[in-house]
Amino acid sequence: MRRRVVVTGIGCMTPVGLTPRDAWNSVKEGRSGIGPITHFDASGFPTTFAAEVKGFQLGEWLAPDVVASLDQSGLNIQFGLAAAVQAMNDSGLEVSSLADRSRFGTYMGSGEGNQNFDVFMGLVADNGNTGDPWSMERFTEQALKRMTPAAEGFLEPSLLSARAAGLFGLEGPCNNTLTACAASAQAIGEGSEFIRNDLADIMLVGGAHSMIHPYGITGFTLLTALSRRNDAPQSASRPFDRERDGFVIAEGAAMMILEEYEHARRRGAKIYGELQGYGVSCDAYRITDIPPDGNGMARAIQIALKNAGVNKEEISYINAHGTSTSTNDSTETLAIKGGFGEQAYKIPVSSTKSMTGHLVAACGALEAIFSLHALAENTLPPTINYEYPDPECDLDYIPNVARQIPVKAVMSNNSGFGGQNVSLIFTRV
Repeated sequence: MRRRVVVTGIGCMTPVGLTPRDAWNSVKEGRSGIGPITHFDASGFPTTFAAEVKGFQLGEWLAPDVVASLDQSGLNIQFGLAAAVQAMNDSGLEVSSLADRSRFGTYMGSGEGNQNFDVFMGLVADNGNTGDPWSMERFTEQALKRMTPAAEGFLEPSLLSARAAGLFGLEGPCNNTLTACAASAQAIGEGSEFIRNDLADIMLVGGAHSMIHPYGITGFTLLTALSRRNDAPQSASRPFDRERDGFVIAEGAAMMILEEYEHARRRGAKIYGELQGYGVSCDAYRITDIPPDGNGMARAIQIALKNAGVNKEEISYINAHGTSTSTNDSTETLAIKGGFGEQAYKIPVSSTKSMTGHLVAACGALEAIFSLHALAENTLPPTINYEYPDPECDLDYIPNVARQIPVKAVMSNNSGFGGQNVSLIFTRV
């Protein structure tokens, strides 16, 4: 008999709120978290805005000794651990009371840590200021003096999962995936498979990322992927709108506790919903481009529906990847049609990235949390900044205002550079 997987705890640190309730209220009400970049001086870049996490204090969530140990960590680790503490507290789980901690694991979709830009550029400047030709020997000598093993260690994407396991004493599977923008959605799906296959009873899953730093903005600028609406940043993320000109980079973390249904029921846990279906596919096409027919995402949708054992007609809402780039939004529209056929025109679709921006590796977990709220409250969040219909994007995108309808099952879709596609389906218990 297939083991059932339910969600019993959630947590997040986002540009639109530092708790799941605050973040959900923001997107439900159509409030944007996008504004000028404050992490560094971005005035020389073509894009000078992003969706930053505001008001975050690590000490509100972690003990002083843990905070001190994270002094040289990137924001991805700090956001991720804070969100994990939220999710654990929300679940009501007491790890110390568990009979076997090896049945509790972690699976993250965490991005790489922040490069120490100031130190690195100082090394470059020191090397160039001597008047002598560039010397790798001189650079290495200075680097070994000025760079620290702790800071370098925090660059590892897998470190968040390991630190979370250590923080809570979780001895089960400890994994990380970095499949770009599909990462945390894939972590949720793969984490559920550990429970279904009786390799764990509980999994802490989710993701964290922050690329709002000079390297991150440089990379996406060179890919011509970022919006350049510097004069109106809050209207820059406009998924499915004809005037869209790129995505808005964001940061943050989102976590959830997945638990085997009977295990959750026995302890009287609050249940947000059941993770009924998981579909994953690869485009096998190009690194940064989606195949024009959207076939990869369409297959992930079809696999998720089959895995969940639900009919197309049962899906009441789709939280789309919806990046606000020209290629993604039109191709994702084709993918939804490919996965649902004519039923696609009857399913409301929205992109909460219109308000949160694009959290890259962390976006899937956050959008899964929003999907669970939509399920619980029979409320569909809007796609804000939707002003000009695009003939190539002809579905119901819930423009600008949230919608109240009976919700039976929800789907959350994500795609990432490299061609990875993930579709998750949540239902009521």
